[in-house]
Amino acid sequence: MRDLGGLLVVIGLLLLLTFLPPDTSLSEVQASGALRACVPTVYPPLVTGDDQRPGIDIELLGAVADRIGVELLLSPSDAIGQDFNPRNWAINRGKCQILAGGVVDSTLTRSFLDTSPPYARTGWAIMAPASLDDIGGLTIGVLTNISGLDRLGLSSYLRRLDVTVRIMRDSRQLVDAIAGGELDGGVTEALLARAIASDNGWWVTDMPEELTRYNLVFGLWKGDLTLKRRIVEIMEQLEADGTLAAILARYGALPLGRDGSPPPR
Repeated sequence: MRDLGGLLVVIGLLLLLTFLPPDTSLSEVQASGALRACVPTVYPPLVTGDDQRPGIDIELLGAVADRIGVELLLSPSDAIGQDFNPRNWAINRGKCQILAGGVVDSTLTRSFLDTSPPYARTGWAIMAPASLDDIGGLTIGVLTNISGLDRLGLSSYLRRLDVTVRIMRDSRQLVDAIAGGELDGGVTEALLARAIASDNGWWVTDMPEELTRYNLVFGLWKGDLTLKRRIVEIMEQLEADGTLAAILARYGALPLGRDGSPPPR
């Protein structure tokens, strides 16, 4: 009787599922003719604001939209990435179906978003005009405007090395302070650090593996299953045909663990 009762419960649940409204997320994108994405205004090399070289995430999203057969429409926002909690970024389903420009696959992200397959990996990196073998006792600027990375782990690591930390509000302030000699170097998200170092002819080194590293992903609204499935299929295609690798290479997105010296003049 107990087994029969359990079977009836399962059958009842399956019957209830048939009354749930169908997921129309993909068909709605196709019907509107557009895939809408919320992105930061600028977050190189993921989002650059340059029409000729729009950034890794924008090129990837453009390829995804092409294969769905729709236009990519961007909704830039200065709020994205400027606050520790993504819930405060004023994004919603009405503005976008996908969130990009520095979304990491973390517990925090997955608490309110679903995620795409990963397309790159990131963590913390340090950059400076000269190679820094030891940052102990130095004065370092820290820019933490990407949500989801382990700020507490980074703080503990720097404190253990007796580093004097200066919190930076944006990349411009960080670059100016390093160039002006106020800071010995700067720590920020690895891809951003590479972009800044490349622009200024500086050295960049990934922080030790004891600091957690994360996959970069696109954020999707929970429950948008048909749209997610299609994006998963397309991302797998982009990886298989070399499109993903070509986009990453175009922006110098080296794998973590490979240090970057200044580019040749």
